[in-house]
Amino acid sequence: MAGSDGAEADGIDDGDDPIERAAAAWVARLSSSDATEADHRAFEAWREADPAHAAAYAEMDALWRRLGQLPDPRPRRGPLEEPAKGPPEGSLKGSPKGSPKTLSGLAALALIGGGLAYEVGLLDRLRADLWSDVGTIAHATLPDGSGVALNTDTAIAVRFTAQERGIALLRGEASFDVVPDPNRPFVVRGGGLSVRAVGTRFFLRADGAGRPVGVAEGRVDVSGPSGRAVVSAGEEIRVGGGALQVAAADVERDLAWRDGRLIFAGRPLAAVLAELDRYRRGRIVLLDSRLGERRVTGAFDARNTDEALDVIAATMGARIRRLSPLLVLVGSPL
Repeated sequence: MAGSDGAEADGIDDGDDPIERAAAAWVARLSSSDATEADHRAFEAWREADPAHAAAYAEMDALWRRLGQLPDPRPRRGPLEEPAKGPPEGSLKGSPKGSPKTLSGLAALALIGGGLAYEVGLLDRLRADLWSDVGTIAHATLPDGSGVALNTDTAIAVRFTAQERGIALLRGEASFDVVPDPNRPFVVRGGGLSVRAVGTRFFLRADGAGRPVGVAEGRVDVSGPSGRAVVSAGEEIRVGGGALQVAAADVERDLAWRDGRLIFAGRPLAAVLAELDRYRRGRIVLLDSRLGERRVTGAFDARNTDEALDVIAATMGARIRRLSPLLVLVGSPL
């Protein structure tokens, strides 16, 4: 089921301004956690070499912050202050299509940011024994006979010893069908949590998700900086309030990705788009927070997120704009 009602596809020229592309590269590079002092010195030299460099960087930096990539250091207005006159810097509002320069800048940022994300993922893969690419799901059998499924963009390192069957979840999400062995517990560590099991089926996410652990069969012992909890079949861990909270959950639905399906029941569109974003390179950017609050119920193919976006556009009357393979904008209802 794919519809085009309310959907709009647009492209941009590939002839980007080289100064804009350089500025986008600097914004992405300096926002990276591994940016060095040498990077900062080289950037200052580039920016001071030409006033056009400084202007392009300021514009790209504003766009990057608008997309939520960096915290905005500008002070927030108090409740009694007058609103600023005119549109905010880097605003995407205005004409429905946006200015060509703005769209070009967004595409450049998505391209550079996507490239950096790929490089970070590559480092994790170099340390991994098993990994999956963005948009793919991999299944494997571990040395003890336990099964593992790797969700999109996931990497694990196998660290089995005589005392413990250890797994390091370096990135992403994985589910495990654990073969019982009372003498060697099965322990998965990732995302600041340690999950200990003897024989069970569960998943762990290491990407900062609010629901990082779920159990389909058996029980697991979860520990982390916020405490410790025992999670049984049909339950999940929810992170919040300074403690690990155990709650009932439809774990089988949450594990549908193992078969290439993404199932949502009354989830906010913003959360659905964030999940779809995990299965594609680049970014899906939601431009309307009110639209993001609308609820979505449905099943989608994890291997075809473009079709999922088209269905959302047709059923919710949202405008979908594909600026490049790496950047999709989801706008207000028509």
